[in-house]
Amino acid sequence: MRILILGGSGFVGRATAELAVARGHDVTVFNRGRRDPVAHVTTLTGDRLATGGLDALRDGAWDTVIDTWSAGAAAVGAAAALLSGRATNFVYVSSRSVYRWDLDAPPLAEDSPLADVDDPGYAGDKLRAEIATAAFDGPVLLARAGLILGPYEDIGRLPWWLGRLHTGGPTLAPGPRDLALQYIDVRDLAAFLLDAAGRHGPFNVVSPPGHTTMGELLDIANEVTGAHADLRWLPGEDIAAAGVQPWTQLPIWLTPETGYAFMHQGDVGKALAAGLSCRPARDTVTDTWTWLQTLPGGAPQRTDRPQPGLDPQIEAKLLGI
Repeated sequence: MRILILGGSGFVGRATAELAVARGHDVTVFNRGRRDPVAHVTTLTGDRLATGGLDALRDGAWDTVIDTWSAGAAAVGAAAALLSGRATNFVYVSSRSVYRWDLDAPPLAEDSPLADVDDPGYAGDKLRAEIATAAFDGPVLLARAGLILGPYEDIGRLPWWLGRLHTGGPTLAPGPRDLALQYIDVRDLAAFLLDAAGRHGPFNVVSPPGHTTMGELLDIANEVTGAHADLRWLPGEDIAAAGVQPWTQLPIWLTPETGYAFMHQGDVGKALAAGLSCRPARDTVTDTWTWLQTLPGGAPQRTDRPQPGLDPQIEAKLLGI
């Protein structure tokens, strides 16, 4: 197939471009040209926020367009309109954040209530972008991804844990150990984007609830980084009472009060029926650590997202050391 990826050099876009090339597709990527491109792709350069920034896309035709944009919706709508009639399918990488933040809700499915379209934050951006894809005249797949982990992660969640465990010593582990987690390996997300192209409508693209646990994830991470850490499990309520922020200071982990059910108990039956497959947690953790070892400057970090991690002094105080 002829595939156009809007992005294609960062996290989700890079994993998707690599997989598409490996499958033998003819891959074009469009981005600002600020990162090294994936091998064997055609690169078009432009800034979607600048006047005339989409000019490089005014010619050409593709079977599938995959848009990984994560900011304001206008850029998505402009691309969808420009490519309408010159591409068969459009895939937009959205987010489960588009659902209404209701901590008492049952597992969120594709027909669950959505956030306020006027929300000025990330949820609103994603929801408005979904609406903007209506400018494309053809099937539009809305891939509502959950927590995304794996190689090329530039948010810093799993890389932070791997780095902390590699440092070793007494290490705060947020309980309970059997806390069920739900995430998607970026490579499994990429496979779904390619395989499901041509379908229409929203799909929650994340692993089944309980794909792994906090205990399994940290045990594997400790093992693959050299088993240097002495994991000290503390009850989640004690950690939260000390003022530690779930998700940011202790990445991946959430409490019932901070959105655990929203993030880790989503309904993914529709995506599974459409062919979503999720690799074991060990593969995700091991491959992310292997990738990190190739980066002399450390893990990349997006400037538009807060840098995750817990201050060592706060950790030591909580552990009583």
